[in-house]
Order: sequence, then structure tokens, then C-alpha cells
Amino acid sequence: MNTARTIIAKLRQRQTPSRDELNWFASGLADRSVTDAQAGAFAMAVCLNGLGDVGRVALTMAMRDSGRVLEWDVPGPVLDKHSTGGVGDCVSLVLAPALAACGAYVPMISGRGLGHTGGTLDKLDCIPGLSTQLSEARLREVVARTGCAIVGATADIAPADKRLYAVRDVTSTVDSLDLITASILSKKLAAGLAGLVLDVKVGTGAFMKDMNEARGLADALVKTANAAGCKTTALITDMNQPLAPALGNALEVAEVMAVLTGRKKGPLVEICAALGGVLLANGGLADDVQFGADAIAQAIADGRAAERFGRMVSAMGGPVQFVENWARFLPEATVIREIAAPQSGYVTSIDGEALGLAVVDLGGGRKTEGDKLNLAVGLSDVARLGAKVSKGQPLAVLHAARAVDADRAEAAVRAAITLGTSAKPVPDLIAERIG
Repeated sequence: MNTARTIIAKLRQRQTPSRDELNWFASGLADRSVTDAQAGAFAMAVCLNGLGDVGRVALTMAMRDSGRVLEWDVPGPVLDKHSTGGVGDCVSLVLAPALAACGAYVPMISGRGLGHTGGTLDKLDCIPGLSTQLSEARLREVVARTGCAIVGATADIAPADKRLYAVRDVTSTVDSLDLITASILSKKLAAGLAGLVLDVKVGTGAFMKDMNEARGLADALVKTANAAGCKTTALITDMNQPLAPALGNALEVAEVMAVLTGRKKGPLVEICAALGGVLLANGGLADDVQFGADAIAQAIADGRAAERFGRMVSAMGGPVQFVENWARFLPEATVIREIAAPQSGYVTSIDGEALGLAVVDLGGGRKTEGDKLNLAVGLSDVARLGAKVSKGQPLAVLHAARAVDADRAEAAVRAAITLGTSAKPVPDLIAERIG
């Protein structure tokens, strides 16, 4: 007879539970016959001892099958993207509408902030009236009408992951290859995708700090997803600095809108084109990856992606004129101050995790599961690697609720950004493609 106790004991003894045992445990997570304490013990045991390739696939499929698996009847491929988490990573809000503008259908099931990284759903919470918690019927309606919807998993989509995801955030079990793989893919596979691209981050702002870790995760994700019948490719991308020069929910939405409305370009557009190009090629909407990348870049540049984003926001309950008037809808912090460079020099390194934790400390992320976020706080105009700055020039702009919070965050930001007498090479944005 399967019990949570025997399964956890197996893991503690470095034995891999059987497929039936993992199916039982996932079902127990979903129907809550497995307690929070048992879920936490399971997560810790997996984090410390691992599951191996066979166990990882079995857990992923068990969590997928703990709820409903969607099927689609739309006149185009159902595609999606997932990032393993970084700072200043607001790709989803640009890429989903760009893909829709190119003929794809994108039911993007996303999550909330985890550890030092931001969450896509938290960012969308900045938009008044918009709801990311849609019923299955409503999700289908929005995707059919606008081509994309960015939502949280419904209660019957991978419910086992919903429980385990929350436990991981408060038990220091976020950075487990097995749990990351199962969490990401259980939701994505349950969405009924024809194609998936994975943005596996590596660097100081990522969960994976070195290339071997990132490559291992990318390989595990690609193998597991393809074994499940979903055509999947992974890009390993640089996270040694924030992707966008802003961290914090409303501030990242502002960056997204600046890109979608043609006011900014840069790394955010470059990575969206690279990821989208792979998806359009894999989904049969582009002859090759480069053609697909060009199509995504063009959809952003000519405003079609912005138009799709606006339609999605409106369909999900947000303002009809959000794209035209986005600045007046986003919340603003009470305290805004520049963080001046203590001396002249070049930005030689950025501790992205430290920046992310500074935003969490400001109230922009969760320290415990039930924390309410301050959506306005964070950092903007963060200096880029290789930038030459003069003494007194801003390294970043701080957005806080109180002066005392700003003081504490300013010290953390100063410690996270290193200045040197000469510039160092900046890593390539796209390191590798796997799958």
C-alpha cells in the first residue's frame, strides 16, 4: 500500500519511487490527502537526493495527469514558451502577443514570483481590472478571440504542481533540477501544446549559476517534453545582468509597453525574436528559425504585437485603452531616488540575485507564501554590463514605499554592482540551442 511516509522514506534512502508511487503522491497533492508537511518533506528529499531520469519523467507525467489535459480546435499551432526564471525577465508579455500576431495560438499558463525572480502573473496584476484566473471556457474564448492569454493554472490544470510550487517557495527547494522540470512541464504539457521553447537562464540572476547546470536542466527539460510528444527546443540565455533594465512588477510592465509601442529596443526584443523564431519554425509558421525570428521582430516593430496585447488585456478584464494610455494605469512608488555611482569606472559585474532579493525586501516579492505584494516598488534604469559611468551618475533608480526601505535597498544595490577601471567582455545573450 502506498503512503506518503513510505515514499518519502524511499527518497531519503536515495531510492527512486516507482511510477505508481509517484502517481499516488501527485494525486494526494491534488486532493490534499498529502499534507503540507509531507509535501515539504517530499520536496526536500527530492532536492537533496534527486530522482534520476526515469523518476523525473514519471513525476512530470504524474503531475500533468493529476488534473485535466486540454485539447484545442483552432486554425493554427498551439505554442508556448517558458523561462526558468531570472531578473528583469518580462519576455512573456512581449512574446505571447507577437506569436499571436504571426498566426500562433498561445495559452500561456504562468506562475507567480519564486525566490528572487519575478512572476508573470504578478506583473499582470498591475493592470487594473485584469484577471489572470480564468475558467477553462473563458481561457478558450480569449485565446480564440485574441490569439493569446497569459493566465494562472486553473484548479484542474496540474493541481499537484500548484501545491508543490507554493511549498518550494517557502522551503528553500526551488533550485532542484527534478522539481523545476516537473513543475514547468506538468503545466505546459497539460495545456495541450504542439510546440514549446524553453528559455533556460544562466548567470548571477538565474537559479542556474554556471553553464553545466544550465545545460543539464535544458537537456532534462527537452528530453522529458519530447518524450511526452511535445516538440521542444531550449535556448540557454545569459542572466549575468537583468534582461530588461528594470526589476519590479509595474516597472517591468512599463518596460514591456515601451518595447511594444516602439520606444525601446535592445536585449528584450532580441531574445523574443530568438525564442519566437524557434517556435514559429517548429510550429510550421516559418520556413526556418531565422525567418521566424525576423517575423517576430517585425510584429513588434510594426505595432501588431501591441495591438494583440491590448486585445488580450481588454478580453481579460483590463482597460480597453491600456496600450494607448498605459502610463496612467500603472501604480507608482512613494519614494523614488537615484543611486549614484561612488566613483567613475566601468560596470564589470552585477549580482542579479542580490538585486532580485533587494526588490523582494522592498515588498515587490514574497518572503512567505501569503505575502501581499507592493506592485509599484523595484528598480529601474539599471546600468548595463560594460557601461562607463562617472562618479555621481545613476547606477539605478530606486522605487520604494518608505525612506527606510529605500536606504536598506540602496546599500544592497551598491554592493551588487561592481565598478572597475576597465571594461570586461559582456557575455552573449544567446549561449546555446538544445533540441
